Amino acid sequence: MVKKTREESLATRESLLAAALQVFRERGVAHTRLSDVAERAGVTRGAIYWHFKDKAELFQAVCARGTLPVEALLAEASQSAQRDPLATVRQLALMALAQLAQHPDTQAMFDVIFHKCEFTEELAPVVAKNDADRAACLSQVQSLFEQAVACGQLPPTTDTFLATQGMHAYMVGLMHEWVLNPRSYDLAACAEPLLDCYLSGLAIRPPVCRPAAG
Repeated sequence: MVKKTREESLATRESLLAAALQVFRERGVAHTRLSDVAERAGVTRGAIYWHFKDKAELFQAVCARGTLPVEALLAEASQSAQRDPLATVRQLALMALAQLAQHPDTQAMFDVIFHKCEFTEELAPVVAKNDADRAACLSQVQSLFEQAVACGQLPPTTDTFLATQGMHAYMVGLMHEWVLNPRSYDLAACAEPLLDCYLSGLAIRPPVCRPAAG
């Protein structure tokens, strides 16, 4: 009986997350009420509060369900980091683009984050978590670029901070524009040449450290 109750609880939670993603995408996060999600999921409003204390916690759970598993990607890629740091950066980016291209929930969640979400005070905990995840990811990528300099894959004058910021902007731009029109091209098939374009250019002519003024 306990097992059945737990399974029912997990099923209800999953139903709420799926419903929330749909409603967020249709109405935007700011204009979605918890009662809207409950109605879409076919449950009572009380069922939402059993699983989530407020809309911010519900939205964070939806993000975790649909967005990229940053920690898992970093852990998997780090296994080859010392042998070939630039290949590790490439692997990280390829895994991220593949996740977006192949998973409808990830596409829907990025559509919400890019186009249907105003990060109001209500969502401050979500913003803080996203900022922390992004900072950890960028720190890891910059560390990989520093390793690439150390082993001669990038010139010694490479500004690894700017290289990291450029890589981040390039990835966000690819994702943002593709989510607007997923039928425009096959992202999974084009991911490698798109990434090689940036990384090859980086190796040939990276941003260069400028001497301090004075």
